[in-house]
Formats: sequence, structure tokens, C-alpha cells
Amino acid sequence: MSDATARRRGRPPRTESADTRDRILTAAREEFSERGYEKTSVRGIAKAAGVDSALVHHYFGTKEQVFEAAVEVAFAPALKVRDAVVEGPLDDVGERMTRTIFGLWENPVTRTPLLAIVRSAFNNESAAAVFRRLVSTQLLRRIAGELDAPDAELRAELAAAQLVGIAMLRYVIKVEPLASADVEQLIARVAPVVQGHLTGP
Repeated sequence: MSDATARRRGRPPRTESADTRDRILTAAREEFSERGYEKTSVRGIAKAAGVDSALVHHYFGTKEQVFEAAVEVAFAPALKVRDAVVEGPLDDVGERMTRTIFGLWENPVTRTPLLAIVRSAFNNESAAAVFRRLVSTQLLRRIAGELDAPDAELRAELAAAQLVGIAMLRYVIKVEPLASADVEQLIARVAPVVQGHLTGP
């Protein structure tokens, strides 16, 4: 057995730890994207990353924990929605939030991991629990914190539901004519509704 193989089967030196962890995360995102949550295994992730499965468990724990770590990285661009709420007046927050969400889905680079996350969440309860936790703690609660209303959390959830529902029909299910409609036309129609959820009476 070569020295390189021996290193991969045990805990790596500290100088290699960050690289190994990143390699495992990259492999996990690709595996979950291609196979979905159900068909992805820790062994498969380890094989794709070129490490022993014990290393995957060492860095992340269970498959659910690997999924959460992979999703959190892939979900990071979606946090721009939160930033869109805080960076500017609430008078036009609906358009900023709507435009940001559509921007993420229209961009193939960010759309691919989002599709993998959504599909996994719809097909598996463990994946759904991870997705709910991320959306709730990282996104909706922080958006609600910027709203001056007693029902701020409900408002943030209704705004998110409006946008997620449209994204599902347009990008996942691909219902026509919504799927091929001009994105600017959609933003113009949807933004006032989102604004109403967030700041309306």
C-alpha cells in the first residue's frame, strides 16, 4: 500500500485537512445533485472524493450531516435574498427580493444546486428537515427581524411561499406558459404581491 493510500485511509495531517474536507464537500454536492438524497451513500461520496469512508464520518458524521454541510454551501447564494431585505428601504423590498430570487434561478450556476436541494427535500423527510432548518434559521427569521410588524414571521413565510411556488412551477415542473414567460414580466407581476405580504396591511 502506498504512502498516499495510507494517508487517505486515516486522518490526514493538519496541512491536508482543509483540502480533504473541501474535496469531500465537493464530491457530496455532486453525488447529491446527480443521485438525489436516497441513492447517495457515504461510501459513494468517499469514493468520489478519493478518501476512506471513515474520513467522511470523521469530518461530518452521518449522511444527513454531510447533506446539511453540502446544502449550506450550495444554499449560500440564496442568502442574498436576506441581504436584499436589509440593504435598502422597505418601500421596494418586494421587487428586490423577487428580482434576487429569480436571478438565482435564472443563473445555471446557482440553479443546478438549488434544483438538487429542492428535489431531495421533496423526496426525503431527512433532507426536508435539513432544508426547513436552513430556510428557517438562515433566511426567514432574519428577514422577519427586519420587518416592523407583530406577524413578521408569517409575512416572511408568505413572501417566500409565493416565490418558491412560482420557482417550482417554472423551473422544476416547467408548466407553460409560465416556464417560458419573460422574467422581467414575471417580476413586474409578482413583486407587488411579495411587497404586500411583507409590508401590506
